Parts: sequence; structure tokens; C-alpha cells
Amino acid sequence: MNLKEIERVVGMIQSHIFKNSNAYATGMLKSHFRGSGLQFREHQIYVPGDDVRFIDWKLSARSDHTYIKTFEEDRNVEIVVFLDFSQTLFYGYNQVSKLQALIEIIALLYLLAGETHDAIRVIIWANKTINLPPKKGKEGLTLFISMLEKLNVIDADGKVIISEKNINNILPELSKVAQIKAFLARRKEVIYLGDLSLMKERNVWDKLLDKKHMHCFRIFSPVDKNIGMPFLFKTKNAATGKSIISDLKGSTEQALFVKERFKEIGVHERYLERFVRELV
Repeated sequence: MNLKEIERVVGMIQSHIFKNSNAYATGMLKSHFRGSGLQFREHQIYVPGDDVRFIDWKLSARSDHTYIKTFEEDRNVEIVVFLDFSQTLFYGYNQVSKLQALIEIIALLYLLAGETHDAIRVIIWANKTINLPPKKGKEGLTLFISMLEKLNVIDADGKVIISEKNINNILPELSKVAQIKAFLARRKEVIYLGDLSLMKERNVWDKLLDKKHMHCFRIFSPVDKNIGMPFLFKTKNAATGKSIISDLKGSTEQALFVKERFKEIGVHERYLERFVRELV
């Protein structure tokens, strides 16, 4: 993982996503995840089109101008991110695995939360559930990277270690769904990040995607969707150990769900910018 690249993306989009466009909301996260109230920010001279409800009549009476009160959101939003490990996350494109892309997306969320004063809680589904406490900015990013190193998922340079034995995901699917529902019941903003390769209960996930605070992002590689790749693909049968050769020519996978809160991002795309665009 290249943290300089992540910081470059943050810097590139920062002028847009954190620009104070009005008195109510600033930034990508501020416009997408709503806070609990408003805090007074400053007075500004009234111009036609401003909301007359916010005119400060007392201050205006003592001056030669009409002033309005401007506000910013009282944030304290906790965004819960579920990182769903699976062996298929090692697949990718041009030496970038799906797992690396997901790690970078979470790193981007931490850095963005440092600007919006929100908190990111990352829950990792692997051979057990790992619940990282809510953090933001580089403090949260450091905690997240440290945990990935302990799991032997990345090395000291932040590069993903390709080793299937380190990423076993043995948690029951319905247990994962129950965890998501528990946070949704508490009105937390929930983001799922994974490739859904372990999904079996399609109807359960379909209903989950109708929830107001649910945001599901599936990462995929060209092999997952067979995009313009007519070739023979060799795999092994997990039960018998025998080799299986599949002809991928002409087959194209359709979207898993047709839902507003379900998005798909390709690892072969500019996935960090794509994630921001899809989240807005």
C-alpha cells in the first residue's frame, strides 16, 4: 500500500469535498452522513437568496448591514466499516490485489474522517471478528495498519502478503448479517467492503440493502466479471482436488444486486476516486 498515493488523492479532492458550500454541510462525508444537529459558526452579511429565518435582528439593528447566522453540522458521526476477508481478495489486476484496494479505501476513509471530525470503526471479518475502536485521521490509520501487520496480512512496507492461510474467514454468514443489523439498529452509518465471494444468503443481503444507513461496496477484478478476457481459467475443485478448466470467453457477470445502496468498484479502475464519487 502506498500511503503517499492515498495522501495525494486526498489532496487532489480536498478542495472539492471540504469546500464550505453552505451553512449546513461541507465535504463529502458531511453531505452524505448526517450529523445530529447544528452549531453556530459565524455571522455573514445577508445577500438575496439567503434564508431569512437566520437573520440576526439584534445585530442587524446595531449596524448598517443585515446579518445572518451561519451554522455547521454538529457531527459526531460514527461510520462502521466491515472489511470482509476472503481468499479471493488476493486476485487483482496489474499487481494490485482487491485486498490492497480495500485497505487503501479504508485508509482514505480515516484521512477524510480526520477532516470532517467523524470517527471510523473498522470491523474485520477473518478467522474471528476484530473490532477496532472508533478513530480518525492518522491515529486511526496507524491502528488499522498495525492490526493488519499483526494478522500478517501486510509487511512493514505496507505491501500485501499473498498467503491464503492468513485470511481464513470462518464466520457464519448470518452472524455477519446480525452484526451489521445491530449497528443499523443503533442508527450507525454502515459500509460493507468486500467481494461478496462467500455470500450464499442472497435474499438476506437483498433486504439488508434496503436499510437507510447501509452502504455496500463490492470490489471486483476483471477476472470476476470476465471483462474482455477470453481465455481458459484453471482452478481446483475444493472437495476432490482435481483441476477444472473453464472457458471464460463470452461470459459477462451481471451486477449482484440492483439497489441504490449497492455499488461495484473495479480494482482495474481508479478505485479511490471512484469510491468517493460513488459515496457522494
